[in-house]
Amino acid sequence: MQKILQKLSEIESGEIGIIVYSQLKQEIVCSFNKELSVPLASASKVAIAFCIVKLIKEGHYKWDDIVENISFNPEEDSNIIYPHFQNRETLALRDAVEVMITCHDSFVANRIVQFCGGWEKINIKIKSYFENINITQNPRDLDNNGNLNQVLELLCFIFEGYKNNPELWIPIINGLVRQRGAIEGIPTQSLNHMTGGLDNVVVDIGIIGEFSHNPLLYALGAKDLPNRNKNKLADKKIVDTMIILYSEYLNQEDKFISKL
Repeated sequence: MQKILQKLSEIESGEIGIIVYSQLKQEIVCSFNKELSVPLASASKVAIAFCIVKLIKEGHYKWDDIVENISFNPEEDSNIIYPHFQNRETLALRDAVEVMITCHDSFVANRIVQFCGGWEKINIKIKSYFENINITQNPRDLDNNGNLNQVLELLCFIFEGYKNNPELWIPIINGLVRQRGAIEGIPTQSLNHMTGGLDNVVVDIGIIGEFSHNPLLYALGAKDLPNRNKNKLADKKIVDTMIILYSEYLNQEDKFISKL
């Protein structure tokens, strides 16, 4: 994992953090600046979805409940991934949560949250589990933030939840799997993640590797970067970091298989 830290150190300005958890070893295998608090941007939608699952588990809602007055953010890509939904004004809660994550759709996110009690209720819910994660209606709000270590903990909770009760957690996992966040050099099926970004912020949380073959779970964040619309160096270094992380996963798997 030293190569990962070395690559991130090549980002010359801003604050960077990463934390990686190995399902094989059941422990953190890479950690740098893990307490870093970063604006989450669209990645906060994973926290919203987590809260919905908890409310369903408590019996307040069901995945088959119908969310009305649905509209889609025209700046996102639901028209490409879900063309059959475009004339719909209602969606089952399970489908709405999947679209929210897959397409980073803030319009759908707002309808889900309003259906489930409003932003204050959802924010109180997430803080009851992760006190250093704060979510707001505007994903670009700097108060929409979280510490990397708790963001990773949230992801681990979702992954373990899916393993133990897949029917309850499947809309979140479907969203992570289906969004179009490919990185050249990593097979599409081996990168299931949620990204978030602002002009000077990058957030990437996800699962790298095959679901059934001891994947790595990670949370990566960088803030106070040079304007990303004009300077692409930080983005390139982060993509390079993801490719190295995938290589680390392959090395882990090779060693595991060789011991069988």
